[in-house]
Amino acid sequence: MTELWDYENEIYDSGFKIICGVDEAGRGPLAGPVCAAAVILPRNIEIPGLNDSKKLSEKKRESLFEIIKEKSLSYGIAFASVTEIEELNILNATYLAMNRAVEKLNMVPELALIDGNRNAGIKFESRCVVKGDARCADIAAASILAKVSRDRFMYEEAKKYPEYHFEKHKGYGTKLHYEAIREFGPCPIHRMSFLKKMH
Repeated sequence: MTELWDYENEIYDSGFKIICGVDEAGRGPLAGPVCAAAVILPRNIEIPGLNDSKKLSEKKRESLFEIIKEKSLSYGIAFASVTEIEELNILNATYLAMNRAVEKLNMVPELALIDGNRNAGIKFESRCVVKGDARCADIAAASILAKVSRDRFMYEEAKKYPEYHFEKHKGYGTKLHYEAIREFGPCPIHRMSFLKKMH
């Protein structure tokens, strides 16, 4: 866990006082919104099990979700809708969700650490961190908040559109999901631009 703080500690030691980690969930699915989270953790806090959300079980993510919200100095969770994804494209919609998440923080970060290698659309002073969700505590925490929030959203959508089984695949392009789209056609939360590749 301590090495998760190495990168952030270098930044703190260089003179920054407030940094946040930002990550998203849901860039790849065929349906549903993209979700982003921004988190400011107390420096060097130990949260057992904190890791990239993709490496954790759903149950573990759910328990960490509550711990992160409780222990963070501030957090923000925001979405960009399917309509916004279609209008702006997925990359710009992701930036929109990320900016919204940072804006929800109750303190203004001097530096936002963005997971990945692109930050052109981020309105705040920011730095990209490739594989940040496995290298930075704040980004790892944001990855969990974003993933759990989006999954919960998709569980609710699954009740409205049970024939698509969103509770199983959360909108990603699984065999089950493709079969449902072929049988029932798209529903209002499908990203039509993502379905063009379907045959």
